[in-house]
Amino acid sequence: MEKTMIDLIGNTPLIKLKYPSEITGCNIYGKAEFMNPGGSVKDRAAMGIILDAEKNKLIEKGGTVVEGTFGNTGISLTMINNSRGYKTIIVMPDGASLEKREILTNLGAELRVVETKPYSDPGNYQHVSRRLVEELKDKSKGSVIWANQFDNTSNYLIHAKTTAKEIYNQLDGKIDGFTCAIGTGGTLAGTSVGLKDLDKNIKIACTDPQGARMYRYFKDSVLEVTGDPSETEGIGQYRITKNVEACQVDMAYHVPDSEAFELLYKLIKTEGLFLGTSCGVNIAGAMKMAKDLGPGKNIVTILCDDAYKYFSKMFNKDFLISKKLPMPDWFEK
Repeated sequence: MEKTMIDLIGNTPLIKLKYPSEITGCNIYGKAEFMNPGGSVKDRAAMGIILDAEKNKLIEKGGTVVEGTFGNTGISLTMINNSRGYKTIIVMPDGASLEKREILTNLGAELRVVETKPYSDPGNYQHVSRRLVEELKDKSKGSVIWANQFDNTSNYLIHAKTTAKEIYNQLDGKIDGFTCAIGTGGTLAGTSVGLKDLDKNIKIACTDPQGARMYRYFKDSVLEVTGDPSETEGIGQYRITKNVEACQVDMAYHVPDSEAFELLYKLIKTEGLFLGTSCGVNIAGAMKMAKDLGPGKNIVTILCDDAYKYFSKMFNKDFLISKKLPMPDWFEK
């Protein structure tokens, strides 16, 4: 049977994380989403968005997909679009890593980099991408769609259909808790909905990086920022997106950058896992959840992507010093 690029998305392994499991007395597992063909969990959202657009006849061969993204969703969309005959235009804030810009350019996406601004500012990359779609629709003869990963519910629905069921089956239904951070909200929402449909007793936690509002939202029903802006990428939300609305959350945790980065460097040495910045937040949250649920529990989180996209941050001495972040101990040898 012939396979296409899109058939390779999903069915990623579940890895038991030795160090986090040992110090918490629980079994902490990471869903290895960095093994998707586009290198991140965002392959699933991109797949859901494009397949639904095709199903609803919103895009046709030669059409254009526009999206505002910190990078991973853009990479996933570009790979899928290339394989299906669509053009991709990506609007990216300048705070995203240089590595992601290079990947998108090398994949053939049209990249437009804008100044990093908050969602309340009309110059925010999400607003810029939406306006660009409106302009292109007026000029273009072909189909133009806005992927709109933040408020397109195809995002969370694909996780309910795939990610949740995979996790449940991989542990033979023996799962006590799931947690991950929120970027668009799609991964947490879809996985929470899917898991609770299978077993309502599974606990779901939102793990929030510093500088975001979801920790206070789920803990105290207040949209309030906790901590300074984060240097992690692709996570940390200020508003209630359509995907966040679907989240079924029981508890919430806050993880500062220093804790996340230190854990990532530790896991390179203890697990041989070379993980991206958001993974540090997710695993730290899983460890906090494990302590709350008690020993012997099975906790799952998402290993979103790898560290290759973050060399300019994670392994840049000057950057780490300027942000007062920990650095790998082998840098000092």
